[in-house]
Amino acid sequence: MTTEQLPRIVVIGGGAGGLELASRLGDKLGRRHRAHVTLIDCSLTHLWKPLLHEVAAGTLDSYEDALDYLAQARWRGFDFRLGRFHSLDREHRLVHLAPTLGADESIIIPERTVPYDLLVIAIGSVTNDFGISGVREYCTFLDNREEADRFQQRLLETYMRAQTQGIPADSGLLNVAIVGAGATGVELAAELHHTARQFVAYGFDRIVPEKDVQLTLVEAAERILPALPARLSEPAEKELKRLHVNVYTGKRVTRVTANGLYMHDGMFVHAALKVWAAGIKAPDFLKDIGGLETNRLNQLVVHQTLQTTRDPDIFALGDCASCPRPGHDRPVPPTAQAAHQQASLLVRSLARRLKGKPLRKFVYHDYGSLVSLSEYTTVGNLMGNLTGDIWLEGWIARIVYRSLYRLHQRALFGALRTVLLVIADFLTRPTRPRTKLH
Repeated sequence: MTTEQLPRIVVIGGGAGGLELASRLGDKLGRRHRAHVTLIDCSLTHLWKPLLHEVAAGTLDSYEDALDYLAQARWRGFDFRLGRFHSLDREHRLVHLAPTLGADESIIIPERTVPYDLLVIAIGSVTNDFGISGVREYCTFLDNREEADRFQQRLLETYMRAQTQGIPADSGLLNVAIVGAGATGVELAAELHHTARQFVAYGFDRIVPEKDVQLTLVEAAERILPALPARLSEPAEKELKRLHVNVYTGKRVTRVTANGLYMHDGMFVHAALKVWAAGIKAPDFLKDIGGLETNRLNQLVVHQTLQTTRDPDIFALGDCASCPRPGHDRPVPPTAQAAHQQASLLVRSLARRLKGKPLRKFVYHDYGSLVSLSEYTTVGNLMGNLTGDIWLEGWIARIVYRSLYRLHQRALFGALRTVLLVIADFLTRPTRPRTKLH
């Protein structure tokens, strides 16, 4: 069978789930000439999304940890197409990609179409501003590497300005307000506290973190980490307060300005730098795309087989999919571990679909949650059928937290290359600054 005659599997979105799926399909079907596998993404590189708060704080260099899609495609037996998905022609089984523009807005790659026989949409999520005034104008989102890099640059420039020009009284120049005390918000607050002290160690000696830097975390729910077990909230909040992070719960932001945040009860938080991490939704263009069923968050509604409700040859996984979870009043949560589990199922399901065999249903297994508070501590729980619910805190929890990223790398690179990456990180870490300074 020639390449043109092979079944065409197209995966849109190179996030944690989409990239793992394309890599494993490339190994299982692409290399064996059983299908032609294509991955489409609007970026040339991949960075594990749970690391973006470290990129934003400058404690992780995104250029060192990014993966090149073109290289991964060559190693794992799939094709990569650079492009932004913007519409779908289900009748002719075509994915439409918008033109790719250069830095000068000239067209690098023209608008084009990609044919498919089976399609998987895994484009992830974006920040939900809930229509609140000023959020998009004055807040930073952490949806992708580019946004995290821009915040890191602005943070560094702000510290340089404060160091060289001084800090006016009550200017709020180094104040950072984070809206949303989920895992991202909590981890970012702790990471920024660590960064402030690293800047001082690297010569920003006119800045006194305890006096000049004010970190504020705002949450509308009655406790931080509202999506995680309540038992995790108390130690996490205790540690944040030990780090002098101002934590406000039960506070709903109603307006954002250049100078700070206004709350529903009249409270005002003065901050020059503002990060919005209060909720997610699927991208707006996904709403009813191609006549497919979507919910109020623009997520594609899927059956337990991960097939969309109106087209059995189109699948969705990860944050952009709303998958039922029997026995629960909410769908499968939008987490990296859920996307990983869904990708593992679809590797088998797509092969079965090509053979006309029935598909298995997705059953989500919650293996627990871990939240890292920079170098200070990590809290969380692990759940299993044999071990029950194990609560972790401190350095043991931090080791387990770091191992999650290594498991993601193993899914992409294999065990041997992951071990080599661990060794390389260990050997080169002493030669790198603890905080990105450029």
